[in-house]
Amino acid sequence: MAQEKMVAYVAGYTHNDNHGLKIFDVDRMKGRMTERSEVEITNPSYISISHNGKLLYSITDDGVEAYRILADGGLEEINRGPINGMRGCYISTDYEDKFLFVAGYHDGKVTVLSLREDGGIGKITDDIYHKGLGSVAERNFRPHVECVKMTRDNKYLCATDLGMDHIKVYRLDHTTGRLKLADILRSEIESAPRHIKFSVDGKFAYIIHELKNYIDVYSYKEENGQPQFEKLQTISTLNKYHAGGSAASAIQFSEDGNYIFCSNAGDNSVGAFARDQETGLLTKLFVLPISGDYPKDIEIFPDAKYLVSLNHESNSITFFHVNLENKTIIMNGPELYFHKGNCIILHKLQGTEI
Repeated sequence: MAQEKMVAYVAGYTHNDNHGLKIFDVDRMKGRMTERSEVEITNPSYISISHNGKLLYSITDDGVEAYRILADGGLEEINRGPINGMRGCYISTDYEDKFLFVAGYHDGKVTVLSLREDGGIGKITDDIYHKGLGSVAERNFRPHVECVKMTRDNKYLCATDLGMDHIKVYRLDHTTGRLKLADILRSEIESAPRHIKFSVDGKFAYIIHELKNYIDVYSYKEENGQPQFEKLQTISTLNKYHAGGSAASAIQFSEDGNYIFCSNAGDNSVGAFARDQETGLLTKLFVLPISGDYPKDIEIFPDAKYLVSLNHESNSITFFHVNLENKTIIMNGPELYFHKGNCIILHKLQGTEI
């Protein structure tokens, strides 16, 4: 059976080399990647691909940059634009690819930018600073927006704030690009909600909490013109016995939506959960080591037989064969060097087959 060709885009902090984004050819059958080329960009803390699969957006020191994805997976810069704030930590688009959203960890800001018809960066349409109590604490009780993600019905923007321990839900005006607060989901104190992802059918939300190492499962629907979230489950990302100082990091779906994977820094592990698509509930399968330090991001190959871990502190990319039935992962070849990796995306190239 023919399969679409894939590439991997990997972004990381730059040091004495401004090529912070690299492109890898992906061997889907072997679960491996081979470096092909690099892109000159400084400190891309996060990257995202548009929902039409034709564009890549990246955070950079100077704001945000837009790239056209070429037929072979190469990147061609379209333009760049400022965000009028400190460097962001997360970037995403709405489901019509008309707006770009940036999360500001350092300044606690949500920024909305319009996108041009060619996918280029347009003007800022809104920016909202989260407000907090203020504290001598370095991290908690100060706004730190870590993730911005639209609900699947493309009506609400969810902004996780791990400093204030809540998720603000904003209604997006698709004409003006402005946001209006519609709801707030409150997490446990000092739990640090990090990232939120929605199931493909849009009925369930999964929020990974960095400091208390768990995933909250919510049902979601709109009722009488208002977003309705109901908590269904809280499940730990760790084993009962684990390393101290652990911090949950990445969360990813398998392509078929039957599984969720997460990574834990400190414990330096990856967890796998079976997902009931009817109820949204998770069942933990395993939590196992990833042979690297601080797995900041992970990606799952389309058949969920292979996993790749981007390890920020050990400057490495590690590969694993996944056996969900036996609840094991096995190292799949040697690690690759990557300096201070932040984000990895496996991307299927449109109109290509192997």
